[in-house]
Amino acid sequence: MVKRAILIAGSTASGKSALAIELALQNDGVIVNADSMQVYDVLNVLSARPQAGELSQVPHHLYGYVAPSLRHSTGAWLRDVAELMSTPQLVGRTLIFVGGTGLYFQALIDGFIEIPPVAPEIVTKIEKEILPMDQAARLELLFERDPEIAAQLQEPDPQRLVRALSVLEATGHSLAHWQNQKQQGLLDDYEVQRIVLNVERNILRERIAQRFELMMQGGAVEEVRVMMALHLEPNLPAMKAIGVRQISDWLGGELSRDEAIRLSVTASHQYAKRQRTWFRKRMADWDWR
Repeated sequence: MVKRAILIAGSTASGKSALAIELALQNDGVIVNADSMQVYDVLNVLSARPQAGELSQVPHHLYGYVAPSLRHSTGAWLRDVAELMSTPQLVGRTLIFVGGTGLYFQALIDGFIEIPPVAPEIVTKIEKEILPMDQAARLELLFERDPEIAAQLQEPDPQRLVRALSVLEATGHSLAHWQNQKQQGLLDDYEVQRIVLNVERNILRERIAQRFELMMQGGAVEEVRVMMALHLEPNLPAMKAIGVRQISDWLGGELSRDEAIRLSVTASHQYAKRQRTWFRKRMADWDWR
């Protein structure tokens, strides 16, 4: 029996979910989440998880199953995928992985070495250290401490910088050292189709703006209220979902509604740009559409 998998990557609001459902219906497929924010509970609307009408058409897996109070790593997601792939109900089905987290796809194909855990106090210390830094200063700091990973990242956003420096301090080894360990992917014996959705930038900007307004009307505000009521640490991944901080600032009277939307849309544009950059560097040989 030929085992098949279809991988659909793309930036936020690029239409990945619609294509995944279309291909799943054509190929007796099931859809598996490959987006690091869509694993978290509560953030149903803000993370743009598939909604009821989509879920009713095709089986969906690994969506909204992790508490927002937890840190869910790439390694943990990969273990969840491996467990899912071993279940009898998926035998003979085409696995359709869809999402915007490039590292998830890389781990799925090439394997992933689980990096030793980093103590929260190390993460907090480094977050405070880089807080006043602009991008140039962040890059200079990374080149000073870890030139190997700095050459890979080139334009490190704060989250990636904190991750790289935290791993270095906690383990004594560069993040690149762990990434270069011998690994084996989960799809080695699969026939794999790889797709990247590449939407023209102006169209994507319009989609992002329209979608966020719909999110505001469709439950995003209520989700942020729930997150605020949980009193979670601000450095948790789920708290960094686009819209959480902006809407909470609006609810707290620090921003107007329009300002919260504008800042969220801008953050989404910036995130989409980072995603495209990652895809161009790591997925150049995929089928770009």
